[in-house]
Order: sequence, then C-alpha cells, then structure tokens
Amino acid sequence: MINTFYSLDTLGAPLAGFLSLVIGFGFGFALERAGFSSSRRLAGVFYFTDMSVVKVMFSALITALLGLSYMIGFGWIQLDQIYLMPSIYGAQIAGGLLFGVGFAMGAWCPGTAVAGLAAGRIDALVFLLGAVGGSILFNEIFPAISSLYTAGNCGVQMIYDIVGMPRNLFIFAFTLAAVAAFWFSEWVEKARTGHSQYLSSPFLKAFSLALAVLAGGLFMLNPADRANATVADEKALMQKVEQAQDHIEPEELADRLMSGEPDLVVIDLRPAEEFNAFHIRGAIKVPLTQLPATLQSYKNKGVIVLYSNGMTHPAQARDSLQRQGFDNVYMLTDGLKGFRDRCLKPASLRAEPLTASDTARVNAWRAFFTVPASAPKIGVHTAPSTSSVPQVVETDWLVARLGTPGIKVIDLRPQPEYNASHIPNALSLNVESLRGNIGGVPSILLPSPMLSAQFSLLGLQPSDTVVLVSGDKLYDTTLAGMAFERLGHMNYAVMNGGYAKWVQENHPSNAALPVVSESKYQGRKDTDEFTVDFRAVSAALGKSGSVIIDVRPPEFYTGKKSDEARAGHMPGAINRAFSEDVITSSGKAVTFKPTDVLASEYGRIIPSKDMEIIVHCRTGHQASQTFFVLKHLLGYPNVRWYDAGWTEWSARSELPVVNDTKGEKDKK
Repeated sequence: MINTFYSLDTLGAPLAGFLSLVIGFGFGFALERAGFSSSRRLAGVFYFTDMSVVKVMFSALITALLGLSYMIGFGWIQLDQIYLMPSIYGAQIAGGLLFGVGFAMGAWCPGTAVAGLAAGRIDALVFLLGAVGGSILFNEIFPAISSLYTAGNCGVQMIYDIVGMPRNLFIFAFTLAAVAAFWFSEWVEKARTGHSQYLSSPFLKAFSLALAVLAGGLFMLNPADRANATVADEKALMQKVEQAQDHIEPEELADRLMSGEPDLVVIDLRPAEEFNAFHIRGAIKVPLTQLPATLQSYKNKGVIVLYSNGMTHPAQARDSLQRQGFDNVYMLTDGLKGFRDRCLKPASLRAEPLTASDTARVNAWRAFFTVPASAPKIGVHTAPSTSSVPQVVETDWLVARLGTPGIKVIDLRPQPEYNASHIPNALSLNVESLRGNIGGVPSILLPSPMLSAQFSLLGLQPSDTVVLVSGDKLYDTTLAGMAFERLGHMNYAVMNGGYAKWVQENHPSNAALPVVSESKYQGRKDTDEFTVDFRAVSAALGKSGSVIIDVRPPEFYTGKKSDEARAGHMPGAINRAFSEDVITSSGKAVTFKPTDVLASEYGRIIPSKDMEIIVHCRTGHQASQTFFVLKHLLGYPNVRWYDAGWTEWSARSELPVVNDTKGEKDKK
C-alpha cells in the first residue's frame, strides 16, 4: 500500500516540500515544452488556431484518471488517501467565469505565467503581479463575499454517482470523449491553419487505441461481484453516518477515559511533533499505515476513537477501517480543537456561565487531562500499556508490563513484609510518611513541596505510570493516590487484590532492593481542588444539593464507640462504611466490588450524580477509598475529601455533633 503525504497528515514535512519543488519544476518544464510559455499559443485556443491547451489538459486529465484508477484497482492506493475537492457550485461557477475572462484577455493562468516568466516574458510578469494584487484584494473584500465563497457547497461529489453510471464505465466513456477531443482539435487546427501535426499520423491512431485499451482494462480489475460488495459496504457505512454512529462527543470521551474504561483505545493521527507537544491523556500515536495491524486485537472489541486537529483525516481513516471490517471505530467530534474548547477551557473563560456541577466537571477534566504524560515512542505499539492505564488494574495487566520503562510499582505494605518478598523492582513506601501534623491537626496529607521531595527520593518522574500495591488494606493505595492527585500526577493505578492476589496467582517476586537514582520531581501547583476544610463542610450541612458521607464503621458513626474528643457524627451525614466497597477473599486479597454493584448501592444513598459529595472518616485514610470509588470507578464529578475528618471536627467544640446513643445533638 502506498501512503500519500495527505493521508499521513505530513504535507508540511520537509520531504513533502522537497518533492513538491521537484514536481513543480517538472510541471513547469512540461508546460514550457508544450508551448505554454507563449501567450500567443495560449490565446490560440480561443481562435481555433492552436489547440495545445485542449490537448495538454485532456492528456493530464486522462493520465491522472487512468493512473489513479489502476493504482486503486491493484490495491496500491485508496481513494480516501487523496484529497478530493468539494463541489462548491456557486463559487466555482463565479471563479470559472472570472478565470475564463482573464485567460481570454491575457492568455495566462498562474502556472503558465510562471513558465512564461522563466522564458523571459514581460507580460507573464505583469499577469503574476496582477494575480498577487487580486489575491490581496480578495482577502480584503472576503467578508463581503464570504457567502459566495461557500455558495452551493455540496461536499465531495463524483460525476459517475450523479449520472448514476458505474465508475469504470464512466472512465471508459470519458476516455473515449478525450480521444474524440484529440481528433477534433487536430481537425480544427487543419481547418483553420491548413496543417495539423498528428491528424494523418500513425501516432494519433496508436495513441487513441492505447487509451481505449487501458480504459477498458479497468473492467478486468473490478469484477461485478466485487463492485456489488463495495456498494453494499458503502451503503452500510452511510447508514452509520446517517444514524450518528460514527463519532463520539468530547465530553463522553473525557468521562470514559477518566473512568478507566477497559478496551477503550484512543488514537492520535497528528504528526509526531504535535503529539509529543500535547495529546489527550491515554491516546497513542500510530502511523496511518500501521493502524489496521496495531488495532487488530481491538477489532470489534471495545471502542476505538480516532482524532486529529480536525475531522477530515479521522473520517477517512475511520471509513477505511470500516471497509476492512472494523465496526467499532469512531472519530472525535470537532477533533482536538473541540476537545480543548469543550473540556479543557477553564470555566471562567467560557462565553456562557456554567452551573456549579458543570464547573466541577470541567475542573475534574482539567485536573485529569492537563497533566504532562509520558509520550510513547512512535512505532512502539505497547504504548496503550503505558499511557492508557485504567485507574484499577488487575495482576495480569502488571505481569505483562513488568520492566517496561516508565512504569513504577510502589509497595505500600509494612517494611518487614516488603523486605521478605515483593514484586521485582517495586519501591517501598510507608504510606504514613505522606502525612504529618499540619496546622495542629495530626495525620494530614503533606503539602505539595514535601510530597515532591519524597517522590524525588523514590526517583519518580511526573511522566511515570505508577502502580500502587497494598497488603490487606486497599485504602493504603487510595491514600497514596491522594498524594499523586494533589501533585496533578493522575497517571496512577491501584492494583486490585494487592500483593496477596499477586502471590496467590504465583506471579514473580523476589527480595532484591531496586537501584534508585534520585530525581527532581516537579509536581504541578494548584491541582488540589478536592480537599476541603471544616469551614466548607460546615457550610454544606443541610445544604440542598450536598451530601456528606461518613465512611467510619457504624458503631463509631452512632457514637457507641469513640476514639476521638467526642462521639457521634455530623448532623445530616449519611453512614456508609468504607468496608462495604470491597470484598476480602480467603487469601486476604482485598478487591473492589463490581462497578455495577457499587453504582447500584451508591445510587440508593446519593439522589443525583451531580450533587456535591463530601466524604470523611477519622483521619482521611479510609475516606480516600470512598473518594476513589466515587470519582474514578463511578464517575461522580463533584466529590470532595475532608482530610482532617472526625479528628478535627470532634475537637472543635463549636462544631455540632449528633450522638445517636444519647439521642441528642452535642455542642459541648
């Protein structure tokens, strides 16, 4: 398969520029040899004394028509790899009339004028200067004629479709018309001037016969059954387009990526340098030529989304994949520009004000997608493994990626357990080292600079994909996840089942300590919009549209037990223990409940998904797990984390407390 610069979206590449220059010189040479550097010869077509223009133009048309048709017939190129000019009838008719008048008056067009200038024709220079002036004038008056510029826009239309004729039959008929034009041109020249170069020569007969044979040969390359199959495929494709089953909206894609949806593959079709500068988190760069092979394992499994700056190339690539049997390929509506405008533009810069829930949703998208991510190497198609990481991964996912550059495993178990055995090259981290006494409140997540310093000692980079592994406390991983989120490092995942599940499945482990080189981890600032203090929680009490979830065990919620200054709970808070979100197997492997089960259970206590949700426990540790479930597994857009939790709330005597065992509100 031959790939065009257009299909690869690399028309601006140096090689494309060089070949354009070579083709331009070749085109100019051909025009010069055909006599197009002479305005007298060019004008001769209007007086039927020199028909060179007609003969050269038909020669160019037939050469391109038959050449491309054979290349398509042999499977060397596909029609969607070529730029097809849309039919804009109003503009093209007006432009054609202007061009015709100008050509009749000056006998030059831009291409022939350049050839004439190369031959030293002064009038060609005058014409080119006029063309430049006309272009400037067009630019200045464009607002006044913009409606004409798009008048009669019917998109790409094929003449053989309009007249209802099979393509190859149309090509054959058009070739015969071109042959007739050659003969007619020679006859006209002889009638007007008394001589003709080819009318009586064997060359014209042989040339005409060769063209007719070549055009007829196309019927052999496209049998009727193949043509009928193509028509059926195209009809199915158009039905999908008509039913809007060919694209996905930016907001939907953003939510699905944030939820870590499995078997969701996002492909960036832009040039490598643009991809490396910025791309949608989770997207991979795959050359167009390698799309079918790379996506073979995802064929009709899950969802494949293609995007570029606009929608032209994704549409062509999607149609090509559809014709190759891929029924699960979509293009991103409005491309990357649409994604930036609709998902990443700050709420304060929107033309229309957003609701509180929409603002929170935009902030969540910005926190997730504006994080610098590891750009996968072009051509290395394990890229989905490193950059398209879901928030929860299974042990098999990690087994397949052990040793992959850019993937770091952090073991959060107690040090003696880590020392005895751990996943190869895993780093040990005491989760309590991420917390300290902040503002007099113990066990608070450390500020960003201190977390960055810790991650530097671990040799981490903001571009790393981090997999968090726990022991029998799954909420250790989610607390560490809060540290990564505070730094804007969203490319982290929790390994479901922790180390216990890893051992149960006999995956590799050892006791060797990894070699670590200290890094200079630079976390992003101002990314923590999810942590709230007691003032925000107090303001949310009894507020319509807000719900507070106390994730402590029921006996601590009711006040039957207490390990803080006061027993009980906040007025109006709902109790759902963090332990209800997980399942513990006989081998002590702790895993999340199925997502549909969690969605059903939380749907019973949270009236609307758009509500403001504040989660807390005693010190924020267990509540981090509930935060993770609501935000990353269930996609609730407006979740907040009261880090200081019951430790601070119960110690502040001015804050209200309800003790169910006493049946009263305690304000002491």
